[in-house]
This record gives sequence, structure tokens and C-alpha cells, in this order.
Amino acid sequence: MSSTLLLNTVKANSVVKEFVRNASKKTGGSTQNTNCKVKPKHRGWKVQDGHSVKIGHMLVTQRTTRFHPGLNVGFGGNGTLFAMEPGKVVVTCEKFDPNWDHTWVQRLYAGRTQQTILKKYFNVIPEPQHQRFRLVDEV
Repeated sequence: MSSTLLLNTVKANSVVKEFVRNASKKTGGSTQNTNCKVKPKHRGWKVQDGHSVKIGHMLVTQRTTRFHPGLNVGFGGNGTLFAMEPGKVVVTCEKFDPNWDHTWVQRLYAGRTQQTILKKYFNVIPEPQHQRFRLVDEV
């Protein structure tokens, strides 16, 4: 009787062993930023108020017009502000008077008709020229 019990248990174990399969793919879960194709854009102020810049120096990189060009500052195609003259950077907050008849202005500033709207402007104050001019010829 004990031998039949042993045979039955051995057969049962061997049958189970024949049908057990290992997983072909392990469960590792997902990781974030696996392909790393998204690079940081580093937008914002490049030069602070009071710094001196040269011609063509980038002052601000931006997606939307958050900062506006002022005196001696150019506006690039992608919204970049750059210096058009060498000098000192001055950032001012000035009152903005929009054309209220324009439909885009009505959409953007809806409900702010009685308020004063302020915008940040980047200005470059040019360096003073030297006074070492020499008279070459009189007319």
C-alpha cells in the first residue's frame, strides 16, 4: 500500500513538472525618460539688469512675448530679444495702452479695460562715444 502511494505522488510531481513553464519576459515595469529625446530649452533671461552687452548679444529667449523690445533691442523670429548696440541693459516696466477696437486685444485683455496694463521692456543704453575726434579739413 505504501508503494502505490509513493508511485502516485511521484507521478503527480512529474506531471506537474512537465507542464510548468518559465516566463519568457520578466516583469520589469516601466522607466521614465527611456529615450531621452526631450532636451531642456533653457529659456528666460540671459542678461540681468545693469550688465553691459555687445552687438548681437542675446538678452532673452522666450516662446511667447513675455518681454518686449525697447530702445536698441531687436526682436528675433522665434521671440528672442537681442542687443542692436553695445551698451548697458536696463529693464523697465512700462504702461501699455492697447488698441481696444482690435479683436485680439479684446480676447486677451477681456475685463481689464479699466485697469492699467504693465509690460516689461528690455532697453540697451548705448555707451558714450569717445571725444578724440580730430579736424581733418574745413569746408
